Order: sequence, then C-alpha cells, then structure tokens
Amino acid sequence: MKLSYAAGSPFVRKVTVSALETGLEDRIERVPTNIREPDADFQRANPLGKVPAMTLDDGRVMIESSVICACLDTLHDGPKLIPAEDNARHDALYLEALADGMTEAAVAVRRDRGRPDDKQWDVFSDRQWGKVESALDAVEANAALLEGPPTLGHIALGCGLGWIIHRLGDRIAAWEETRPQLAAWYGVFTQRPSMQATVPQ
Repeated sequence: MKLSYAAGSPFVRKVTVSALETGLEDRIERVPTNIREPDADFQRANPLGKVPAMTLDDGRVMIESSVICACLDTLHDGPKLIPAEDNARHDALYLEALADGMTEAAVAVRRDRGRPDDKQWDVFSDRQWGKVESALDAVEANAALLEGPPTLGHIALGCGLGWIIHRLGDRIAAWEETRPQLAAWYGVFTQRPSMQATVPQ
C-alpha cells in the first residue's frame, strides 16, 4: 500500500497513528506529496488533490482519513479501532466526526492567518474558532467518550488537538484549566508510542 502524504497534516498523522496502532505500518510505503503542485499521478488518483490518499495493493484508491482508517481497520486481526458493539461504535464514530470537524475548522483559521492582513476575514475566522471551542466543550461535557481502549475517535481527537496546540497555541492558551478531564486524558494518550512517534515538527 502507498500513502500519499504531506508533512504536518493532522489527517495524515491520524492515518499514521492508526497504522501504528493496528500493526500495519510496515505494509505502507509513504509517498511525499506537494499538494500545491501535485504531480499527474497523484491528481489522477485523487481528483480532489488532498492528502491523505492511499493506494491499495489492488490499485484501488482510498481518500479522506476516515475512509482510509476504516479500511485499515479491516486489514488486521487485533482489537478494532471502530468497535463492533453498537454503543461503542456509535461513540467512536461520533467522536471521530466531532474531532475531524474541529480540526477542519482550526485548519481554516490557520489558513486565514496566512493571508495578507487586508485579505483576512475576522468574522469567518472567529466563526471557525467558535467551532473548535464548542467541540472541546462537548468532549469535556461528555468525558465518558474518552474512556476505554483506544478507538478511531480517540486518535482523531488526539491528532487534531495536537495540531491545534502546535499551530494555534496562542488561541488555545489555558485550555487545560477549562477542560481538565480532556487535558488529563490528552496527557496520557500522547504518551502512547504511536503518538510519540508522530509528534508534529
């Protein structure tokens, strides 16, 4: 399998952590990709021009981290990242969707910051940041979602929160004081070998 990636993407990290957690990392070849100037092969494989994208051994292409991770979860015999039991499955998928949405909103804020001052749109940026804050508050209010063995939801949350702290640390300052249960979970989760091996640079 081949994983098209760009360094620093929280969604690529999500896939990489999932591969490490499931013992599939050695079966994946990593292919660096410039998403600003994608080559023709990558553009044909993924018309959206986004990473991550994964080409399976049979030539099929999986796009979007949620789809790639779900696919990986079918290729190993260990504990599943998406549980089979209905309630646990619902919680894992809900947390994944919430974390992915939070991360997408944070990426939008970061992109807006990268524009010239006269091109930045404060109303848009503040609205997106409000989604980040709401997602973090929702996890804190439903801290039971953080319990149990690691799921794809936990991985999405850990990778998304790690990216936000790394890239938008000034905006998320003092988050540990306002979300102590989430902070305690994050402190433990980031010590997992898969997370330590993929710390943003």
